[in-house]
Amino acid sequence: MKAAVVREHGGLDRLNYETDFPDPKPGEGDVIVAVKAASLNYHDVFTRRGMPGVKVPMPRIMGLDVAGEIAEIGPGVAGWKKGDRVLVDPINRVEGGLMGETIHGGLAELCRARAHQLIKIPEGVTFADAAALPVAYGTALRMMRTNGYVAAGEKVLILGASGGVGVCCVQLAKIAGAEVVACAGTDAKAKRLAELGADKTINYIEKDFMKEVYAMYGKPTRRGSGTDQGVDVVVNYTGGDTWVKSLKCLKVGGRLLTCGATAGFDPKEDIRFIWTFELKVLGSNGWARGDIATLLDLVQQGKLKVMIDKVYPLAEAREALRKIEDREVFGKIVVAP
Repeated sequence: MKAAVVREHGGLDRLNYETDFPDPKPGEGDVIVAVKAASLNYHDVFTRRGMPGVKVPMPRIMGLDVAGEIAEIGPGVAGWKKGDRVLVDPINRVEGGLMGETIHGGLAELCRARAHQLIKIPEGVTFADAAALPVAYGTALRMMRTNGYVAAGEKVLILGASGGVGVCCVQLAKIAGAEVVACAGTDAKAKRLAELGADKTINYIEKDFMKEVYAMYGKPTRRGSGTDQGVDVVVNYTGGDTWVKSLKCLKVGGRLLTCGATAGFDPKEDIRFIWTFELKVLGSNGWARGDIATLLDLVQQGKLKVMIDKVYPLAEAREALRKIEDREVFGKIVVAP
């Protein structure tokens, strides 16, 4: 089969298009999915580069999010048939493992998955839309609802709002009735975030987002009525030099929601702000199976938009990953074998 394959860690040149990679074979409890769409995530960049403490078996086909049609059914599989439209939960929740990292993923014509990972794609939801959901939108749902409890009337600052997680966070905050301040690296992205529903936007390249928040809502303080100054929630999955500034934007009792660290996992810290302002730092790691079903329902009902920046053919998977690595994306990148 054709596949985009990594045989050793390194730069973009380590991801190569191959035309004769061995086809997967179904074992007990397996299905083979003819891949119609696979979405990329920044996690794929980390997988290609190599991650401390994470052993990635080589060669590896990346691509965590996979949607397609069942092409073959292995022994012991019930309730599914060839031709069924399915989305694969990237996490093998029985044996363990993650698609595109420890298990071959979706950057190929065919993909093997366990039957318990399959989720039926509802009518009216495209393969590309379905494939965009699990990792990015699933994590966003867990941050904003399950762990973050974003509520009506709250002020929510979202960093990296133009990425896959970010565009979903903007929409979920608006669905909850919050006021959204979205940060992006260009005016063009900021304009699109406003069109998506953001109440205010900040170009963080041209302006200091912390100072902009102070201008909008006041500098947080514990004195008198100043306890209402600042924002209620900051969504920060970039880390790096944005971390302490994010803490300084939060009002007394505010919440910082995080699910990653694309700009650095070991930033300078200032814990004085955490205790002085009684802040809560809430982490979210992945998604629950029910989160994916909820997202599919929201998309089918038209309540949630899947923002797809571009769809690439499999032969251009390297360019698709480059676009993510260089942060040239608004929403999601999809590869369609």
